[in-house]
Amino acid sequence: MSPPKDTENVTFAELPDDPKKTDTDNFYDDMAPEKELHAIYDIPVQVSAVLGRTTMQVSQLLKLGRGAVVNLDRRIGEPIDVYVNNRLVARGEVVVVDDKLGITMTEIVKSEN
Repeated sequence: MSPPKDTENVTFAELPDDPKKTDTDNFYDDMAPEKELHAIYDIPVQVSAVLGRTTMQVSQLLKLGRGAVVNLDRRIGEPIDVYVNNRLVARGEVVVVDDKLGITMTEIVKSEN
């Protein structure tokens, strides 16, 4: 069967094996120029570092007082989960910076989407 007369053959350039690396520049350079990203720089996000979790009954919670110890599901040395807007984005380690707690990122968690 021959193609209709109003069609024309086209060829497409091949994509590189690693789209992030090409001979001349980054494949993604034109997709999100830095000047367009400035529009989102000032959007606030909530960042949370979760040391651990536990489940308890309300009656147990109400009995807690100063000095009470709550056992968490993590051990010393295990990574801390870092959430941005309630989405897990990284894991890290607790560090002290100028008498304040901080997190050193040790792993970026890839999105499931």
